[in-house]
Amino acid sequence: MKNKKFTVYYICALIGTAAVCAYPIYMAIKVLAETARNGAVPAEEYPKYVIPYSPISIAVLLFVILMPFFLRFAKKRAALYVSALSLVTFWFTERIFETKILVQTVEKIPLEGWQLGLCAVNPERYETRTWEAVDILLGGYSPTFKIHFYIISAVLILSVLNAVYGFGRMIKTGDKSRRTALILQTVSAGLFLGLCIWACFTAFYRGGELNVSPVSALLMGVFFTVFGVTAGTFAGSFTVGKKQGLSVWLPAGIASLFALAMYAGELMLLHGNLYRFGTGFLFDGLPGIVLAPVDILIIILAGAVTALIFRLINKPKTQKDEWRSTL
Repeated sequence: MKNKKFTVYYICALIGTAAVCAYPIYMAIKVLAETARNGAVPAEEYPKYVIPYSPISIAVLLFVILMPFFLRFAKKRAALYVSALSLVTFWFTERIFETKILVQTVEKIPLEGWQLGLCAVNPERYETRTWEAVDILLGGYSPTFKIHFYIISAVLILSVLNAVYGFGRMIKTGDKSRRTALILQTVSAGLFLGLCIWACFTAFYRGGELNVSPVSALLMGVFFTVFGVTAGTFAGSFTVGKKQGLSVWLPAGIASLFALAMYAGELMLLHGNLYRFGTGFLFDGLPGIVLAPVDILIIILAGAVTALIFRLINKPKTQKDEWRSTL
């Protein structure tokens, strides 16, 4: 019966993953074919954000396809092996795309350089943009601008595969101890993926200035918070039932750390500057640390939400709860 349930689950997971990954993989095929034919992709035909989403999709789909193999032969270590191999696959594919695909503008430039300008400005306004943030961003090319791409990519890959493999192992073994954490991991990963897709097509409505609109500020704040929570729920899904320091505060700390890492990536992207969500004390950078009070609040919020989630998940069961769980 468990094998039958797993087979049904595997087919559904494979179909769902293939559906989500279909467009990024199509984009990859399109730019590779265009590069093979003409040596470069015309700028007007370049589908936005091939990197990092096509390499992410390739890594995720590959290891969902291989799930039965890893769960059968790696057993408890499947998640560890898949995590490591999927990140290596992503990195290898990403570097090929960054360096081998050229975009044709006035001259041919590698994809990683072309992608740089899209990080600061809403793609729909690229030709009518104002230039404050873009001038800062383009002040000197540095590959460190991609740090937030790589961090986002790693969290997306690990979160999705953790959920897929976690439920698969739960069906195979009948161990439901991680079920609630995996459900929350799936929800947070799905929400974060949705925000990433939204950002791909809008860059959250930034116009090129460092001082962004209230709508852009709200969406960026939500993005950073959900990103941190997604990283935290990934870590917390492995520590369910442990002591409070491991099961609650470790995931919370990781959530805040990853939110802070996103700010670090933005700092590198904008050469020591950050986008500002408004004016006044709450939004101005503090001396010596660049972060504004509102940025610190967002970092703390990511940790606080994660701590609350895992405080509830790891709440000691009453006899009534234990009786219900056996039904």
